[in-house]
Amino acid sequence: MAITVHYISSSGLKTLPMTINDRLDQQLAFLTEADKLKSTLRATQLCDGSRRENSGEHSWHIALYAMTLAEHANREINTDRVIKMLLIHDLVEIDAGDVPIHASYDHAKQHAIETAAANRIFGLLPADQNKAFLALWHEFEAAETDDAVFAKSIDRVQPVIANLETNGGSWPDFNVTAKQLEDRVGVKVNRGAPAVWSFLQKRIRKWFDSRPR
Repeated sequence: MAITVHYISSSGLKTLPMTINDRLDQQLAFLTEADKLKSTLRATQLCDGSRRENSGEHSWHIALYAMTLAEHANREINTDRVIKMLLIHDLVEIDAGDVPIHASYDHAKQHAIETAAANRIFGLLPADQNKAFLALWHEFEAAETDDAVFAKSIDRVQPVIANLETNGGSWPDFNVTAKQLEDRVGVKVNRGAPAVWSFLQKRIRKWFDSRPR
C-alpha cells in the first residue's frame, strides 16, 4: 500500500511517495539503532550505588522527572514536548559517548561530533520525522525556548540527586567543588526550576561541609 507524506523543506512543501513497508523499514531501523543507547555508560551511579547507569536509563528517568516535576517550572511549558526532547536528546551518545559535565573537554569539538551523530541517527527516519526530531534536538541544545530551558534543568538535576543518594557519587572522582556545581549545574537548573534547586541546597551544603578540608 502506497502512502504520501507531506513535509516542509527549506524550499517549500514537498511530497514524498512511499509504501508503508518502506516507512516501517526506516522507523524500525531507527528504533533498533536507538537500542545502542543502553550500552552507553555514564559517570553517574544508580541511586543504590550498585553500578553506573546507562544513557537509556537516564533518558527514561529524566522523562519521568519531567512528568513529575512539571508543576515546578517557573514558566508555562508543554510537558509533552519537554518529554519528547528528553527522550531523544542523548541519542547522539551512541556515536559521541557521554561526556560528564564536570570533565574537561573541547566543547566546540564535542558539539560538532554530536551534531554529526544527530544527522546520522535521525537520518535513519522517514524525512518528515527526521526533520521533526532534529528540530527538537536542536531546540534542546540551544536552550532558548521555555520548554527547552525546563528540559535542560531536569537533565541537570537528576545526576545531582543520584550523587546525593550515593555519598557524592562521581563528584569526588572529578574533584567537584560547591562553586563548580553551582556554576555548571545550579545555574542551568535555576533557569527552569529554581524551586527544585533551592530545595536541594540544604543537602548539597551538608555534603560539601562533611568533606575533609
